[in-house]
Amino acid sequence: MSTSKTHRRGHEEKNRRGKLAEKSSSFHGKSLAPNGMAQLRRPNTVPDLLSVTTMAGFSPEARPRLTKLLLNVTIQRSAGAVQVVMTPESTVGDLIAAAVRQYAKEGRRPILPTTDPSGFGLHYSQFSLESLDREEKLMALGSRNFFLCLKEPAMDGVETTSSTTTCSKEAGKASKITVPWLKFMDFLL
Repeated sequence: MSTSKTHRRGHEEKNRRGKLAEKSSSFHGKSLAPNGMAQLRRPNTVPDLLSVTTMAGFSPEARPRLTKLLLNVTIQRSAGAVQVVMTPESTVGDLIAAAVRQYAKEGRRPILPTTDPSGFGLHYSQFSLESLDREEKLMALGSRNFFLCLKEPAMDGVETTSSTTTCSKEAGKASKITVPWLKFMDFLL
């Protein structure tokens, strides 16, 4: 009389002799294909996606258009970025106004000296000295992360340009910082 244990032992002995069960044969690298020819399954790909969409009745112009952009604006000396949702047709000036408004609304620190958007310049990063044109569309910028910097107050009614912003002045200060104990080496320069 055969019990389930002896039946299992008999099955294991068959596998030890070199005959693998059908399930485990693929795991051990044995091919189930006839004539020893292993066939690889390859995924179906579409090499020309645009031709398929036009054949299916879709045109490239019918692609869904972006309706909103999520933009991150880091304001000078603040801890984190302000997130602003804008339309792609909005301008840099609109983004500056929205970022300043959102910063004040959230009660972030440090408190801004002014909430007038004309007192700020928008840059690609804190290392960019040239501010972006206020009339440029957001879609044309190619980035979604920006840096907002406070402009220097105007002197004698002359409008400040992007090269005279406090960002560029601070960058100049950082490059001219001297260490007091190295002053004795000034004669080498």
